[in-house]
Amino acid sequence: MIQHNGLTLAYIGDAVYEIKIREYLIEKGLTKVGDLHQNAIQYTQAASQALAALKMTTDFYTEKEINIYKRGRNQSASHKPKNTDVQTYNQSTGFEAVIGYLYLDKSFDRVGEVIARSIEIINELVIKAS
Repeated sequence: MIQHNGLTLAYIGDAVYEIKIREYLIEKGLTKVGDLHQNAIQYTQAASQALAALKMTTDFYTEKEINIYKRGRNQSASHKPKNTDVQTYNQSTGFEAVIGYLYLDKSFDRVGEVIARSIEIINELVIKAS
């Protein structure tokens, strides 16, 4: 596989994650677009992704995935994040980079595992807390 930089991996990872979250919400029975959008935000916002990523670095990611996470997290973006601080944005970029790497590596089962685990973490630590 071509060695992509962290932001390129995050770019594709963001798209894959977004579609998987939309599928998850539809499978949960949500049908109204407004409800889908409001619920999707809870999973796709940088703070939620960063929280999931930090948890997974301690008990879920492989060593290779941790390296990819760090590559994405440490990559310098040319713009400032709109709705969060730089540290949280960088952590969420690392999370998306892992998904992007796995997707481009055609490790689709592992993509599913990482996304499923992130949903569990966000449901436990973000959704229940709100």
